[in-house]
Amino acid sequence: QALLVESGGGLVQAGGSLTLSCAASGRTFSNYHMGWFRQAPGKDREFVAGVSWSGDSTDVADSVKGRFTISRDNAKNTIYLHMFILKPEDTAVYYCAADRRSFYLSSGIDDYDYWGQGTQVTVSS
Repeated sequence: QALLVESGGGLVQAGGSLTLSCAASGRTFSNYHMGWFRQAPGKDREFVAGVSWSGDSTDVADSVKGRFTISRDNAKNTIYLHMFILKPEDTAVYYCAADRRSFYLSSGIDDYDYWGQGTQVTVSS
């Protein structure tokens, strides 16, 4: 059974930083592209960042470009989302996801097969 568990969320002031972690188990996630998505109240879930299975390729949404980076450690079956210069509009539940089917790294929500339960990030102004 595939399992993704996010951690590291919390309350932070605007301008602050947080690093989210996603621990994967149950499958060979080192073969999967991985991504972070977020969902704010009343809004659709949106792509934030993705990393290829090898870690050689990354993609970051324009809304967080220059502030967020994504990385992975396949030896630990863990991916990270490093968030800097946080803004109130970054407030959302952040989800980790795994894509087992795509050849290329995708930002499409429908391409991701496994999802974590999410971790809340709240940025106060």
